[in-house]
Amino acid sequence: MLIAVLFAFSTAVNSKENEPAVHESVAPLFASDTPLEVTIEAPLTTLMQERPDEDYLSGTFSFTGADGNRRSIDLKLRTRGNYRRQKKHCNFAPIRLNFRKSQVEDTVFAGQDKLKMVTHCQNNNHYYEQLVLRELLAYRILNAMTDKSFGVRLLRITYIDTEGAKAMTRLGFVIEDDDDVADRNGMKAIKTGDTSSDKLDRRQQSLINVFQYMIGNTEYSLFKAEPDKDCCHNADLMSATDSGPFTPLAYDFDFSGMVDAPYANPNPRYKLLSVRQRLYKGECRNNDLLPNTLLHFQDRKDAIYDIIGSQRFLSLRSRRDVVRYLDRFYNRISKPESVTRSFVKKCENGRR
Repeated sequence: MLIAVLFAFSTAVNSKENEPAVHESVAPLFASDTPLEVTIEAPLTTLMQERPDEDYLSGTFSFTGADGNRRSIDLKLRTRGNYRRQKKHCNFAPIRLNFRKSQVEDTVFAGQDKLKMVTHCQNNNHYYEQLVLRELLAYRILNAMTDKSFGVRLLRITYIDTEGAKAMTRLGFVIEDDDDVADRNGMKAIKTGDTSSDKLDRRQQSLINVFQYMIGNTEYSLFKAEPDKDCCHNADLMSATDSGPFTPLAYDFDFSGMVDAPYANPNPRYKLLSVRQRLYKGECRNNDLLPNTLLHFQDRKDAIYDIIGSQRFLSLRSRRDVVRYLDRFYNRISKPESVTRSFVKKCENGRR
C-alpha cells in the first residue's frame, strides 16, 4: 500500500512546486558560468604558514573587465574553514576574499564584499583540481533544482607570492554570500542555535535531503549547529520572518561520494563503509512529499546531465565517474521497491 501511495503520480501531482523561482536580481558574478581568469598577489607563504581565521593580510586582485582592460584592486585575505584549513589535510587552505565595494563598482564583482573561495587543497597534485570541479558540480546541480541555493563561479587563479615562492595557476571557485541568497529570494539570513524540524520549510527540507542522498553526503544537519556556531552543520538558514518557517541552504560537499575526496571519511555515526555509500537522512513526517520531490529530480535529470557534460575542465575520468554515480541514483528512484527500501524504510522520526 505504501509503495502504491508513494508512486501514485498523476496529472494532479504538480511537479512545478519545487522548481526554481524567478530571480529578481542576480549579482553579475553569479549570472554566468563562464570561468574567470584572475590573479591574486599576496604574502601567500605567510598566509599558508600562519593560517589566520580572523586577521586579514593585504594583497591585490586582478581580473579582466567587460571592456577588455585589466583591473587591479586592493584585496584583504585570510584562510577559512575547519577541516580543509588544517595543514594535515591541505597544504593550500580555502580563502576568504575581502574587497572594497567602491573598487568593484561597474565590474563583474559589483556588489561583492566578502567571498568564500574554495581552493585546490594540494599544490603538487593536479587531481585535486578535479575535486574542485566535482564539488562545483554539486552546487550547480542544486542550482538546477532550486533557486534557494548558493550561486558559484569558477575561477582560474594565478597565485603570485610576494614572498618569493613560485607562481602557480589553479582552479577554484567562489560562493555567493548567504545574505545575497536570502535577499534574491525575498528573505533574510537567520542566525540561531539549534532548531527543530517543525520550524523548517518542509518542501525545501525534503528536497535537500534527497539531494544530499543523490550526491552521497551525510556530513550535514538541518537542525543542529556545530559547537559555538550558528545553525546548522554545513547548512545556513533563511526566512521571511524571524520565527520561520526556516529555509535550509546546503553547502560544503567535499565529503560527498560524488566528489570522493581522498581525505574524506564516512560519518562514523552511521557506520558506512565509505563516502560512496548513500544514506537517506530525511524525516518520516515528510514521506508524503517524497513522490513530488522525486518527480522533480526526474524532471530535472536532463538539465543535471547537461551541467556535467558542459563542465569545461572536467576530465573524462571524472565525468564518467560522476555520471555513473548519478546513474545509480536515478536507477534507484525509478523503482518503487527501491524507493521503499532506500527512502521510506530509512527515514528518521527524530533529529539527525
